[in-house]
Amino acid sequence: MTTSRTTSPEVIPRRRRRWRYVAGFLVLAVLLVVAGRLAWTWLNPMGEQTIDRSQPVLLQSIKDLSRFEAATGNFQVVVDLEKDANFLPDAIKGTRTLFVGAGGVDAYVDFSAMATNAVTVSQDRTEATLRLPRAQLEKPNLDNSRSYVFAQQRGLFDRVQDFLSGSPGDQRELYLLAEKKISEAAVASDLRTRADANTKAMLSGMLKSLGFSKVTVKFTDEP
Repeated sequence: MTTSRTTSPEVIPRRRRRWRYVAGFLVLAVLLVVAGRLAWTWLNPMGEQTIDRSQPVLLQSIKDLSRFEAATGNFQVVVDLEKDANFLPDAIKGTRTLFVGAGGVDAYVDFSAMATNAVTVSQDRTEATLRLPRAQLEKPNLDNSRSYVFAQQRGLFDRVQDFLSGSPGDQRELYLLAEKKISEAAVASDLRTRADANTKAMLSGMLKSLGFSKVTVKFTDEP
């Protein structure tokens, strides 16, 4: 004997309303999540805002230049600076920093250092002789966009000290050491020799364009 179960006509609309409520709730939940994410992105409560309150630049002085920038050398050095404690292991006290320093050094000839009789011209104004001082080197100019800390190891005490310090990660010593090494490399290079040659070529070409057929450029230390 079998019995058949029939669904009352009143139950079907009730089920449909229930599913409509569930679907509406899901749609509302999705809309709330999307709106919340959009509001979080727009408000960005955890973000940072940068405000530049710098004062206007003050011009302190203007100096006339009387020198010829004859050559520029680009240098790069890797500074490996290690500081160890006398009686403590490196894991407790000590630092080692690898710093990449990159910058340029200019070589120039100072025309203001020329003697009063440094330029002589023949009576027929066809020959000219000049005596110049040798080229000098400027202080290295490190490029901040290409100079950076490559790697750093710090002991526990150093980490705590940097955390409590008002200026952690001070890199002035690294910059000064990089400048010193680049300056030494510039002195040992042929940068000044190149600057001397470029200055000679520039002055010879300029004077010949003015009508001198023979131009002699010598330096003060030459016979």
